[in-house]
Amino acid sequence: MTSSTDHRPFKQVDVFTDRPYHGNPVAVVLDARDLVTAQMQAIARWTNLSETTFVLPPTQAGADYRLRIFTPTLELPFAGHPTLGTAHALLESGRVTATGGRLVQQCERGLVSLRIEADTRRLFFRLPEPALAALDTRDAVELARALRVDATLVHGGTPRRIDVGASWITVELPSAEQVLAVEPDMAAIDALSRRLGPSTGVTIFGAQPAGGLARYEVRSFAPAGGAPEDPVCGSGNGCVAAWLRASGRGMPYLARQGRAVGRDGYIAVEFPEPSVIEIGGAAVTCIDGTITL
Repeated sequence: MTSSTDHRPFKQVDVFTDRPYHGNPVAVVLDARDLVTAQMQAIARWTNLSETTFVLPPTQAGADYRLRIFTPTLELPFAGHPTLGTAHALLESGRVTATGGRLVQQCERGLVSLRIEADTRRLFFRLPEPALAALDTRDAVELARALRVDATLVHGGTPRRIDVGASWITVELPSAEQVLAVEPDMAAIDALSRRLGPSTGVTIFGAQPAGGLARYEVRSFAPAGGAPEDPVCGSGNGCVAAWLRASGRGMPYLARQGRAVGRDGYIAVEFPEPSVIEIGGAAVTCIDGTITL
């Protein structure tokens, strides 16, 4: 690696919350110029967060910056909460300036548009166009076993593999209570994710009781990527939004995620156009300094 005197600006940002230590943290190396892939992977393994991001100069016209995204074990072409957390870090540090309330991120998936909500300063990313494929009977039965739930619940929830840059096996359960009660077999989820790969993992969701702040409870399991349960997952919630739109329920809503692992994040989902899904929320910096390479 580079000399021990090489210090790079670094932030750790909690995403989908305005209260530190309640959302999903992402580590952001704000200047990753000259770092090679092995160095990035080593840093991501060390932070041991679900994702660590590395900011680079853009190479595509129209992009404000380029982003590489790593879990502790692999690189991702796109991920939701790292996209929002990195944008927050860059804006807060003054390294980028929004034009007309918007930024454009370049990542392996392509260009991703971000919007800064004027009154709340919440950040939203435009979800890459989803691709949905229904699971066959064999895979649905295996999914039920991995979640340790009755197979009829999974079949009734119409499980799908949904690709939004990150790919999640996604299924609706009858209620938020049943979502929170799931005690998955992580080894089985790992095996299913790899067999149906490239799949990040499994996302489950269920409706909250009427009258609450959030409409859905969400959980995301990604043991194949080094994150057995992702606290609050942007791409997983994007897959839920794509599932709901495909089933005729494409209306704005708020989702809640993280309570099963001691967090409490809120994800705003909007459908500004019939073909567009936006995923957003608040973000707050928890660590601000430098990382030594």
